[in-house]
Amino acid sequence: MIIPKSYEELATYVETGKNILFFTADWCGDCVYIKPSMPEIETAFPDYQFVQVDRDEFIEVCQEWNIFGIPSFVVLDNGKELGRFVSKDRKTKNEIMTFIESL
Repeated sequence: MIIPKSYEELATYVETGKNILFFTADWCGDCVYIKPSMPEIETAFPDYQFVQVDRDEFIEVCQEWNIFGIPSFVVLDNGKELGRFVSKDRKTKNEIMTFIESL
């Protein structure tokens, strides 16, 4: 899992390559619930880089991308959005994997 330190670094992952942005926050119970499953999800989808986006650190990005619930996932291919799994509901490992497989 890549954790960008700046808006510039995050922008490179948005614009280049096949990436899954994982919007999260330390205080989010549902995020804490899914984080232990993330390495297994990453392994299942080696064509993608997973980029962890801290909601509090990148609040402007969340607003711009209409990320109102976390954890949320946005899948990008060279800057083009392929899909998003964004809601306020808790997400299971199987739901996330099914979402990625559907793309």
